[in-house]
Amino acid sequence: MNVIKIPILNAIDIIAARQNVRTLGAVLGFSNAELTGLATAVSELTRNIITYANEGSITFSTIKTAERHGILIVVEDNGPGIENLSLAMKDGYSTGKTLGLGLPGARRLMDEFQIESAPGRGNCDNDDQMENSQ
Repeated sequence: MNVIKIPILNAIDIIAARQNVRTLGAVLGFSNAELTGLATAVSELTRNIITYANEGSITFSTIKTAERHGILIVVEDNGPGIENLSLAMKDGYSTGKTLGLGLPGARRLMDEFQIESAPGRGNCDNDDQMENSQ
């Protein structure tokens, strides 16, 4: 299993995370459209770290089963947490001055999306993107 962990401290780290997930996805055989979706989801999730928590990390791990292979993406921060998670997952909701499409958009781009958060405890997103074996 390949594991890549990237600290997210500034906008340059977001670029590094995007590049790493694209490279890993390409090695696993993801299509260009899937690579774009992965990079977009990673960009949205890591941008939230910078905007709301100041720092955190993203970890990419390869997943391989007999039928499928993919990438597990874990995004963690120690920020203030999300007060109303169900509301935050709705299109158009934002506590900042954004369009409120980041978390719901990332959820749509991933095969599996799980987020854990509580006020004062930070966030942990566990997201999978899988590709059928050829």
